[in-house]
Amino acid sequence: MEFNVKKLASDAGVFFSRAMQFTEEKLGQAEKTELDAHFENLLARADCTKNWTEKILRQTEVLLQPNPSARVEEFLYEKLDRKVPSRVTNGELLAQYMTEAANDFGPGTPYGKTLIKVGETQRRLGAAEREFIHSASINFLTPLRNFLEGDWRTISKERRILQNRRLDLDACKARLKKAKAAEAKAAAEHELRLTQTEFDRQAEVTRLLLEGISSTHVNHLRCLHEFVESQTNYYAQCYQFMLDLQKQLGSSKGEIFSGTFVGNAESASPAAATSPPAVAAATLPAVPTIPVVPTIVGVPNTVAEGVLNPNEVKPPASGTRRARVLYDYEAADSTELALLADEMITVYSLPGMDPDWLIGERGNQKGKVPVTYLELLS
Repeated sequence: MEFNVKKLASDAGVFFSRAMQFTEEKLGQAEKTELDAHFENLLARADCTKNWTEKILRQTEVLLQPNPSARVEEFLYEKLDRKVPSRVTNGELLAQYMTEAANDFGPGTPYGKTLIKVGETQRRLGAAEREFIHSASINFLTPLRNFLEGDWRTISKERRILQNRRLDLDACKARLKKAKAAEAKAAAEHELRLTQTEFDRQAEVTRLLLEGISSTHVNHLRCLHEFVESQTNYYAQCYQFMLDLQKQLGSSKGEIFSGTFVGNAESASPAAATSPPAVAAATLPAVPTIPVVPTIVGVPNTVAEGVLNPNEVKPPASGTRRARVLYDYEAADSTELALLADEMITVYSLPGMDPDWLIGERGNQKGKVPVTYLELLS
């Protein structure tokens, strides 16, 4: 018990001495040992690294999980050292709603079929998002947290010890100046040598830790490359999923609106002209259609045979339509016409031609073009 009391009194004396030295320094009444410029630069660099690492970590967490309540929940699970429960992504939830809606509307209807296709794509997008979040958390967020919770805490602890050693050193210097008697001066000089040795040793330890920030930057740089790679893979997957969906919807759109792009050659016959449907249609507003090149007896139908030679295709004498290109399109072969967004071309259809395609002309160039890439003009 006596030993503990003495130790407590000694610690209290040291604390009081440091507090007095710190207060006098703030009031400008005591000298302060300054660190060299290189050491100060290391301290500033470490503080800068810590501050920006915290900001990047927080904002990356917001990017990966925008819901603040979910972030708090994940933080609590992590602190309790428990596995975070699997959470459905927004894309997967939307896919579920679309699938249920398709079942209610009828999976065989055009709307139901489209809901199922879009829902499946949303499910794939949600799965890709989940994989990206998992990869980014392991390869990027975890190293940043390890630095803040591990290396930086060690650096902060050693810096506090160095600060105390410096206060002890400066307090000893002040006592040496105030000492008058020879014995007091000798004791103060001995104490000063001890505190100087402790300060130098602690300064060297802290310096080595601060110089390790360079290795931290190298490690974070590698993690940043891995984060960019996983993000690139994620967006590439999303692009491919949406491209596949666009092609599927283009095919479905061609089936739904195929009647708009088929010529009414049969209605030109006298029998068709006198039929009740033809009479009823005559009372309705005219709907612009894509003109069809008539089939000539004795001339092979190249479209029906699956081989199209653009040079052999003859446009109709009248009634061709103008169309504006909505997206860039790269021709797959010589029978197709490459397109640039916002350009204007002339289009028409051929008998037996796939309703998803039209013949497009631009100057002396002609070839097949997909209907879904066009906006047909009156």
